[in-house]
Amino acid sequence: MSGTETPPDELYERLAAYEGRSAATAGVGRDPVNLPMIRHWCEAMGDAHPAYEGPGAVAPPTMLQAWTMGGLSGHAGRSEAYDELSALLDGAGYTSVVATDCEQEYLRPLRPGDAITFDAVIESVSPRKTTKLGTGHFVTTRMDVLADGELAGTHRFRILKYAPAGRPPKPEQRASKHEQRTPETAAAAPRRPRPVVNRDNAGFWEGVAAHRLLIQRCGDCASLRLPWLPGCAECGSPEWDTVEASGAGTVYSYVVMHHPPFPAFDPPYAVGLVELAEGVRIVSNVVGVPYDKVRIGMPVRLEFLRVDDELELPVFRAGGEG
Repeated sequence: MSGTETPPDELYERLAAYEGRSAATAGVGRDPVNLPMIRHWCEAMGDAHPAYEGPGAVAPPTMLQAWTMGGLSGHAGRSEAYDELSALLDGAGYTSVVATDCEQEYLRPLRPGDAITFDAVIESVSPRKTTKLGTGHFVTTRMDVLADGELAGTHRFRILKYAPAGRPPKPEQRASKHEQRTPETAAAAPRRPRPVVNRDNAGFWEGVAAHRLLIQRCGDCASLRLPWLPGCAECGSPEWDTVEASGAGTVYSYVVMHHPPFPAFDPPYAVGLVELAEGVRIVSNVVGVPYDKVRIGMPVRLEFLRVDDELELPVFRAGGEG
């Protein structure tokens, strides 16, 4: 440790002093709760519950945070304390950030016309933790969301500010994307994260290994579902079999990932929500076209990408030609 570095115990003492300080006070939602936003959300999530439409509609509870978000321009009312805390972590070398989880508590439904305000507080900062991503501190922020002045719900959001365990090489040190990968360079490359395989989805990954994209089909009502679930969301039946996807699909929605950088990934790249010909949707990479050329409605076709000796993934190539 150099003489300019802050000892971990001293740093944590300084970080913990921010607990209980305001992160935002009297923040105002940019729009009242409204039916168009509810409709867009439900269409994106595939949620057709009748409670979210019509004259007596309420907003889906999981939209709680949506009404508080400031968009690309952010919120002008954020306090200095959170910025100071982030700067302190950055200065200590914890410059990367990843969202780890959130918790929400719903106290009353939100209805079209409700005016949203919110207060946020830095609830906790953890001691230094070592994770697979790297070493850093977890920061938890609690937001109280009010509708017309009445507490409607609480949103806890936790991030990890960390120093990556293995930083990717600088751009000038990377091999050209057009160079042929050799077994030696492939072995030295960072490994992609492994999917979590359990008893509920093992059949899906067995299908991928055999170059088959399998969709669950309810044994009672015949509803199709993807991703795999232990029971039918429509009728609750635990009985099911599978059908194989044809491989045809279109881009239903997409995002372009620019940040944060992560070993084994080379941003920017496009991640699409692909609607299969069978009517279900799957999240995967869109390949075969520059990331800035991906468009909603673009036809795509399933193929399988071998990432390494152990992992193969379904991806979708633009163009839709088999």
